[in-house]
Amino acid sequence: MFKKIIVKADERGLLFRKGSYVKHLQPGAYRIAPFSDDEIVLLNVTKPFAVQGKDLNLFLQDERLLGELTVIHVQDHEYVLHYEDGKFVSLLTAGKYAFWTVLKKHDFTRVDIRQPEVGSDIDKAIFAKIAGYLYASEVASHETGVLFYNNVMQKVLAPGKYYFWKGPVMASIKTVDLRQQQLDMTGQEMMTEDKVTLRLNFVCQYKIVNPLRVLEIKAFEDQVYILLQLILREYVGTLKLDDLLRMKQEIAAFVLSRLNGMSEDYGVKFYSAGVKDIILPGDVKEILNTVLLAEKKAQANLITRREETASTRSLLNTAKLMDENQTLFRLKEIEFLEKMCEKIGTISLTGGGNLLEQLNSLLGGARQ
Repeated sequence: MFKKIIVKADERGLLFRKGSYVKHLQPGAYRIAPFSDDEIVLLNVTKPFAVQGKDLNLFLQDERLLGELTVIHVQDHEYVLHYEDGKFVSLLTAGKYAFWTVLKKHDFTRVDIRQPEVGSDIDKAIFAKIAGYLYASEVASHETGVLFYNNVMQKVLAPGKYYFWKGPVMASIKTVDLRQQQLDMTGQEMMTEDKVTLRLNFVCQYKIVNPLRVLEIKAFEDQVYILLQLILREYVGTLKLDDLLRMKQEIAAFVLSRLNGMSEDYGVKFYSAGVKDIILPGDVKEILNTVLLAEKKAQANLITRREETASTRSLLNTAKLMDENQTLFRLKEIEFLEKMCEKIGTISLTGGGNLLEQLNSLLGGARQ
């Protein structure tokens, strides 16, 4: 009794005799004699061509079979994106693959992973399906990025998100912040020309204008800090303490000018600088407070003497006027009497005459 095998429309058969491939079979019915060494392996043409335990090259000698297959070779430095009827199916790594062309159209996009940046021609919609074969890096809106391949600089990158293939070349992005930044120098000890040791708090604002230059400088922020420190030491060391306290604004202008004179070497531009605090030692502070108190006392004494002199001069002028003008003298007497009455409960006047005459006689008696 013959064994009947049917190859369906969505299948192809591979005939083996004594384990060796003979030919491929089109859809139809086939009979195998009993006790025959023949074997038919059925393959679904909607799946990739693969025969378990057999190398693909064994079948590529069959020209008729090759007419229904598309074969793709993927090199070691490549990834291949496989599409069926325009839809992404899989990513192929190094190797040789075969696909049936009977029911589906196959397209392939080759990617050279020696150039790791994912090109703009690759649809980002498939990235979730191939996440294991790529990685992403971002450059924020306030940053500039510099792209490196195996630590060799390639180009400057604008803000955005970038994708790279995993492979023999390692891509990395170093970012530089382009926003205005602030450098604080706190509690820096310095000595003035007159050997007074003080602590200085200083601040400056800057902005990076040459990212490539900044990346060439190791420990960029530390070097800018040291530069500021040296400039301040140079300037403070030429001033006495009194001059330093008086010239705080001039210090900021000098430091800012010197910093911008060297800004190209550091790839930055300095916008402002200023002294926040000058902190003196305790003993120096006590001496200055004593001097300040003495100065203020001297100023107060001077003002008091000036006022006393002015008051005496005013009294002298008033006395001269009253001596020359009897009416003015009488008005002053009445004013004096009014002030006296404010402090006396009652005044009793007796005798004839009216009130004004009695007051007049009282004042006249008082003068005698």
